[in-house]
Amino acid sequence: MKMLINVPETVVPDALRGMAAAHPELTVDVEQRVVVRRDAPVAGKVGLVSGGGSGHEPLHGGFVGPGMLDAACPGEVFTSPVPDQMVRAAAAVDSGKGVLFIVKNYTGDVLNFNMAAELAEDEGIQVASVLVNDDVAVTDSLYTAGRRGTGATLFVEKMAGAAAEEGAPLERVEAIARRVNESSRSFGVALTACTTPAKGSPTFDLPPGELELGVGIHGEPGRERRAMMTSGEIADYAVGTVLEELRPGGPVLALVNGAGGTPLLELYGFTAEVHRVLRERGVPVARTLVGNYVTSLDMAGASVTLCRVDDELLRLWDAPVRTPGLRWGC
Repeated sequence: MKMLINVPETVVPDALRGMAAAHPELTVDVEQRVVVRRDAPVAGKVGLVSGGGSGHEPLHGGFVGPGMLDAACPGEVFTSPVPDQMVRAAAAVDSGKGVLFIVKNYTGDVLNFNMAAELAEDEGIQVASVLVNDDVAVTDSLYTAGRRGTGATLFVEKMAGAAAEEGAPLERVEAIARRVNESSRSFGVALTACTTPAKGSPTFDLPPGELELGVGIHGEPGRERRAMMTSGEIADYAVGTVLEELRPGGPVLALVNGAGGTPLLELYGFTAEVHRVLRERGVPVARTLVGNYVTSLDMAGASVTLCRVDDELLRLWDAPVRTPGLRWGC
């Protein structure tokens, strides 16, 4: 496999050096692997910290900035960051109002963020944590106990980030994050496997004429494999599966997320089919976001995330945000 890299061992620090060069509004510590908004800590503001394995960009480092995260901790590719990174991030963004850890439900992330919370509190930093577990495809997987954390992570970081930017206290920011997670469900589909730099070849075997329904963001197995389906058929299956669990009684926020190797031409076509299914099911769509936001390296495929929203959550979604990966209203 051809990759635009130097050597596999330096993929993450090389990327962080590039992020530092492209985004002077961020403080990027390449050696310690922490990305922080340059004006942190912001007086009177709750700090938001997230992180996880690299390979899902722009998640999480690309979501650092006003209106979203205050800091992110990138691990090695598909590998959790370590507690020391998380403690450094918490210390860098703590203004005395506390810090919220946003954690995707993967075993390594959960264990390390829990340990980091204890260490940070030993240093006098008040910490709360919210677990994101929105994937309806499977319960338990190669990397998790319970449901996996996927596309809803973006919703949680954006809306909790907006609440923190408004000066909401830690308890309120945590409550918003939990409500967004509980109101969100996701389902992903893979058309090809992804390739990690260290392996240099596909991480799992997916024959050309088949697709994986319910794949995880690290290539974890989903519900089943089927012969290749049309965009409309995939939307029927994915959206239908999400709605079975979400059961919205009102409008939803929709994320049509590319897995990293699917062009926007296809994603927008798939979005049209997602809207068709929601319209047929009588579900109004308040907002739609389309693009590569929670990726799996070069995997071809997409996921659908829906979030039940009310006026408050829509206001927080529409609030200004200025990060490398998400930007509007400013």
